[in-house]
Amino acid sequence: MDVDEEEIEIVVSSEKHVDSVALGKTLWTEITGGVGIWGAFRPIIAVVLSLVPFLFLGQHFNRNHQRGIDFSFLQIPLAFTLILWIALYFWSIFDAWREASIQVSESQVQS
Repeated sequence: MDVDEEEIEIVVSSEKHVDSVALGKTLWTEITGGVGIWGAFRPIIAVVLSLVPFLFLGQHFNRNHQRGIDFSFLQIPLAFTLILWIALYFWSIFDAWREASIQVSESQVQS
């Protein structure tokens, strides 16, 4: 039987200097997904603010003040029907997250 033997050569670089700034930038970009710390956490902050009932702070945080005011006025008649008010509450949380994500993606395209 004929067995082919392959040799594996390992080359170790003798250069010991590591650019820590470049390494830090690369790690930061990988951790935040390339959108920076604000872009990574903006949707989360919008959702947390939206969890406060009756105030619709997530919409105001996303600078959708008219939508926040509209939701506030809309909740008055919906309060009489609890099921529809709960639907509006959860929709506002989803809407705040969606708008924050859109704003982050649009800012990425512009820069």
